[in-house]
Amino acid sequence: MTDFDQSRRKMVDNQLRTNDVTDHRILDAMELVPRERFVPAAKKAVAYIDEDLPVGSSDSGRVVMKPHIFGKLVQLAEIREEDVVLIVGAGTGYSSAIVSKLAASVVALEENEDLAKTATDVLVDLGIENAVVVEGPLAKGFASEGPYDVVLIDGAVEVLPEDLTGQLKPDGRLVVVEGLGGSGVAKLYQKSGDAVSSRFGFNASVGLLPGFSKAEEFVF
Repeated sequence: MTDFDQSRRKMVDNQLRTNDVTDHRILDAMELVPRERFVPAAKKAVAYIDEDLPVGSSDSGRVVMKPHIFGKLVQLAEIREEDVVLIVGAGTGYSSAIVSKLAASVVALEENEDLAKTATDVLVDLGIENAVVVEGPLAKGFASEGPYDVVLIDGAVEVLPEDLTGQLKPDGRLVVVEGLGGSGVAKLYQKSGDAVSSRFGFNASVGLLPGFSKAEEFVF
C-alpha cells in the first residue's frame, strides 16, 4: 500500500527543492495537498512521480502538470495572501487546491464538463472553500469575476489571447508556458497601466491546452 504522506515529502525534497523551488509557502502547500486525489484510480500509485499525469478522456490530452514545473510556475507568479487568482485550464482541480493555500480566492476555469465536475467534487470533499470551479471557453478567461491579481495558465499555449492579459488588474501578473516540447518556455507577463511586458522564467515542456494552438498557415 502506498504511503502517500511519505511520497509527498519525497516529492518536495527530491523534485521541488532540487529544482529551485524555494518559496516555503509553495513547498508547504504541495506537501499538504493530496495529489493522488486529483488523478484517475489507475494513476494513484504513481501520483508523485515527476511526470505529467493524464486526466479525463484518453483523447483529451489533459494532464496534471509535473510537480517541479508546476511549482516553479507558481513561484514565478509571486502569489500574495490577498490576491485573487484565475486558473485557466483547472482540469481536476489540483492547481486550484495548491493556489488556494497561497491566495485569498481562486476562480478555477474549465471548459470540459467532466473535469469541472471532478474538480468541484474533490475541492468540496477536501473542504477548500476559497476556490470555485466555473465552466467556459479557456481562451476567453472569466471576465465577470475579474480583474485578477494573477492569471495562471495550467498548460502550454502557442498563442496567448489578449482576452487573458486584458483581465489583469493594473499591476497584475500572468504566468504561462509558451511553445511545445523542447522549445517551451515559462514566461511572466506583468501589466503596468495599459501596457503588458514579459520576461523569461525558465525552460519547460508542458502539454498544450485546447483552444491555444496557432492558426494553420497556408504556404503558396
